[in-house]
Amino acid sequence: MRPKADTPLEILGRYSFGRVADAIRYEGNAVSLLRDGTEAFPAQLEAIAAAKHFVLLENYILQDDPLGRSFADALATAAARGVRCRVLYDWLGCAWRTPAGFWRSLRAAGVEVRVYNPPRWGHLLIWGNRDHRKLLCVDGEVAVTGGLCLGQQWAGEPALGIPPWRDTAIEIRGPAATGLISTFADSWRASGGRFDPSELVPCDPVRAGGDIALWVLPGRPDGMGLYRLEQLMAELVERSLWLSDAYFVATTAYVRALAGAARAGIDVRLLVPGVSNERVVQALSRAAYRPLLEAGVRVFEWNGPMMHAKTAVADGSWSRVGSSNSNLASWMTNRELDVVIGDAGLAAQMEAMYEQDLANSTEIVLRSGRVRPSAPVPRRSAGRAGRLLAGAVGLGSVVGATLSRHRPLDASEARAIGAAGVSLLAVAVLAVWVPALIAYPLALAAFWVAVALLGRAWRLYRERLGQDPKA
Repeated sequence: MRPKADTPLEILGRYSFGRVADAIRYEGNAVSLLRDGTEAFPAQLEAIAAAKHFVLLENYILQDDPLGRSFADALATAAARGVRCRVLYDWLGCAWRTPAGFWRSLRAAGVEVRVYNPPRWGHLLIWGNRDHRKLLCVDGEVAVTGGLCLGQQWAGEPALGIPPWRDTAIEIRGPAATGLISTFADSWRASGGRFDPSELVPCDPVRAGGDIALWVLPGRPDGMGLYRLEQLMAELVERSLWLSDAYFVATTAYVRALAGAARAGIDVRLLVPGVSNERVVQALSRAAYRPLLEAGVRVFEWNGPMMHAKTAVADGSWSRVGSSNSNLASWMTNRELDVVIGDAGLAAQMEAMYEQDLANSTEIVLRSGRVRPSAPVPRRSAGRAGRLLAGAVGLGSVVGATLSRHRPLDASEARAIGAAGVSLLAVAVLAVWVPALIAYPLALAAFWVAVALLGRAWRLYRERLGQDPKA
């Protein structure tokens, strides 16, 4: 009998993940799938409670609410018994959610706390770089990562009948959990802290947690590793590619890759929120439905309060779980963390969970040439507008396509194009009738950019003086 031939994805994983996506391979791991905060948060709190050496927590949002305070209490308790606890949060993610007193209380309890990329005059040009990772690493033995921020939305309000936001995480035991110390250390140093990963590794050698090989993708600003990998997987997948995404504002190239896979007979599915907490992004997401549907991609909208998961499962054997959305903010400007798992057993669990999600979703179809839900969609509560960077990039793509005609447009993009037109018309009218309303903001923006450029030039000049003794 001839040996089973490797699939293209298996060949990619063996030889090319590291080069394509800057991924790090770890053998001998155990991976558990965690659905929603109802499973993820107890696992995280249990790990913190059992910590003996250290706790590393990195999250875009750590909210001052009952859920957030339960994590703060767990960290304070761990610190009190001598466990070294470090917390890294994103400034923008927590700016309006978590008051300064919350962090002061953590520091007073012995927890080391740092903030990623707060506003600074010398770094105004990189305000959009955010730490969007979600990672808990305890003792280098267990790690939890995925899409969940630490806020009450992800836990729900069971007493009030409010379900949690739909999200997915994984628990990792084995060498990858130890390797994630370095991933955290990289973010900690980027926030201005000093960190030597060797000081936190327990003395005992790391034991294998299982038999699963996985790849850690630590996304960094301008890295675009996951973007390259997602396009390549869409080209190489042989049977199926099922995606879930909270803020889908894909590039034309990625939309074409998914459409090309569907035209080749691949079962491509995309699950997105039915009503998003970010309406601008949702409108841009829906603008991509038509080319996907026309190619045979099946698109579903979640009927719950919010679908926040960022996952993929390919050919029933490969899975991805992480923090990255399919938009340029995640691909280009954020610090993200995703894990690709080459295990058929976990992939089967992912597919079963995906099918359960589709049972609570509405399929979007083309009817009489128009994008329509396949059935009436129940009313859901709306949320806040946000994700400004991803939305701005997506809107810029639509406007650019309108002016340059480098790709065809359709009726599904009319709302985004009309909104851009109305906004520009309002700016033009204000510029004529009340010039100061336009001139002052432009002057402030020019001043902002000028200060940032001059500050950067001065720092580079001083570095040159320090390196060149003749200067």
